[in-house]
Amino acid sequence: MAGVSTKEIKNRIRSMESTKQITKAMEMVAASKLRRAQAQVLNSRPYFEILHQTITDISVSNRDFTSQYLQEQPKGKVMFIVIAGDRGLAGGYNSNVLKLAEQQMQGKNAEVLPIGKKAVDFFRSRKIPAFTESYAEAADISIGDCFSIAKQLCKAFRDGTYSEIHVAYTNFESMLSQSPDTMKLLPLEKPQAAPDGKYGGIVYEPSNEEVFDAIIPEYLGGQLYGALCESRASEQAARRTAMDNATQNAEEMIADLSLKFNRARQAAITQEITEIVAGS
Repeated sequence: MAGVSTKEIKNRIRSMESTKQITKAMEMVAASKLRRAQAQVLNSRPYFEILHQTITDISVSNRDFTSQYLQEQPKGKVMFIVIAGDRGLAGGYNSNVLKLAEQQMQGKNAEVLPIGKKAVDFFRSRKIPAFTESYAEAADISIGDCFSIAKQLCKAFRDGTYSEIHVAYTNFESMLSQSPDTMKLLPLEKPQAAPDGKYGGIVYEPSNEEVFDAIIPEYLGGQLYGALCESRASEQAARRTAMDNATQNAEEMIADLSLKFNRARQAAITQEITEIVAGS
């Protein structure tokens, strides 16, 4: 019995050592991808900030400014763009953002545009209608795809198909902190006039409205790409943390199993010595 027991423990130790190697490798891969994702987030922010400032300037510089993108649509569905991952093993990254999006949809005539395999499977199982399932691979989506999505949704918003457009994503706060969040994309809130009552002196040709309406799809695509970059960085950070915890757990289990193995071996040796002494 002692030999069988030690053999089983040795097999478990080898199994845990193999698991530890896998989790350690996945942690290193996630750390490498995280550095690239962080660089994308930092490089993309200036573009969106300039676009936002331009839109604000156009709105404030015209007292009688009107646009379809600023008006509440009386009818239409509520569109949710939900960004999740393609794979698991990332802690609560996928479940947190998907649960938040589902809560926001409660009581609304909602339609979803899922990005990522986990999001596609989640909403398909709940039979929530999807705008399209063409973006099931979040890792393959480029900035061009984001602008294409934005143009389609802007057209649907102008046609009255959607009354509101939101995006659900995961905000990257730090290596150890990522929080799911939602952001309203359309309709835009009209900025307040300048506090001193003065308006900008920039003249836009052919008109403020036409320039504003031309920029909005680009702005929307930029916001969507920014949310995608934030989500990618959050996913890799969450996976890195999860794999680090798994590696530590494996090390603790190996240490515990090694202690049990030594005790079992010592008990077997003691029993053999006792049997020899008793026989002599």
